[in-house]
Amino acid sequence: METDYSHMELSNNTEIGDSEFQDFERTDVKDMRLEAEAVVNDVLFAVSNMFVSKSLPCSDDVAYINVETRERNRYCLELSEAGLRVVGYAFDHVDDNIQTPYHETVYSLLDTLSPTYREAFGNALLRRLEALKQDGQS
Repeated sequence: METDYSHMELSNNTEIGDSEFQDFERTDVKDMRLEAEAVVNDVLFAVSNMFVSKSLPCSDDVAYINVETRERNRYCLELSEAGLRVVGYAFDHVDDNIQTPYHETVYSLLDTLSPTYREAFGNALLRRLEALKQDGQS
């Protein structure tokens, strides 16, 4: 099958003004607070408590999340472009002496911190598969 494309003439004036470029840059910036809220909503079902910190500063490139696992362990997590990592062992507490690895996903991080999270996640997955199976049989 052949497709006939008509050619468009491109304007020779393809320069972008400084103000237009700055507007484009602003729309491309991630808001880490929104990213952190999405992380919390993804896994709240499998932990005892989880929320974005209101006392630690959020910016375009970093946000802090407090999480309490079902084992009752508390952590302060840093979310950045590098990923997620533990930065403290209490809510709203950043310990600059802690050197923990970054994780690409919240699932990976919680999987290393909480065996109960792993179990809750697996159970939720099984329930979802069962629901899909039931829908397929209807």
